[in-house]
Amino acid sequence: MATREAERFSETGDLLDRLRAVGAARYHDKHPFHLKMHAGVLTPAQLRGWVANRYYYQKSIPIKDAAILSNLPDRERRRVWIRRILDHDGTLEHGGGGIESWLALARAVGLDERDVMQESLLLPATRFAVDGYVTFARTQPWVVAVASSLTELFAPDLMSQRIDALVEKYPWIDERGLQYFRKRLQLAPRDAESALEWVRAFATTPELKDACVRALEFKCDVLWAMLDAILLAYGAGTTGPQES
Repeated sequence: MATREAERFSETGDLLDRLRAVGAARYHDKHPFHLKMHAGVLTPAQLRGWVANRYYYQKSIPIKDAAILSNLPDRERRRVWIRRILDHDGTLEHGGGGIESWLALARAVGLDERDVMQESLLLPATRFAVDGYVTFARTQPWVVAVASSLTELFAPDLMSQRIDALVEKYPWIDERGLQYFRKRLQLAPRDAESALEWVRAFATTPELKDACVRALEFKCDVLWAMLDAILLAYGAGTTGPQES
């Protein structure tokens, strides 16, 4: 019965409802590592391991977005999508960008920026998951690749929780290093709005709708797999708040 109900939902359910259901079930805000982070029980070493590994994801975001950009069929959409690359890479004139903000976070948690950029702390599973995501974005139909970015529908709530937890429960972290998360509170809803508009407009067949839902599931799996690897490598946390 459950299978038949799922099939009917797949055929008739509103695409937005289906995408939101993916986030409710599979977004990585529910991962044990994030739950421990928000509870304030991660050690400095565990937080540093997360920041160092997540850097590989951050630096790969504009590469992923450039791959999607190359597949977009018209300049109007390319003009919108290119903002994502500049948001993370910054510009020649003004520098900045999300990657630089993440390196500021690395410094704020006590990491050597050179170690982070040289990927000396990068776990093989993190590299494998992120590289798989970039390949997916490059090789899938553009609307399916765009759908994989719709974790941004769920990101603002997680960012808010993360900021509150890091400020309140990890006072040894320099708050100036949290600018990346504060900026994403503004940018993620903007990016999600345009991506969702395109997906709903161009995923017009049952097959494309299903592919878009699976793309978002895949992206959630990528994020979850990264945290699995970090949790395995750095342990499951402690029983109380930590200091550096």
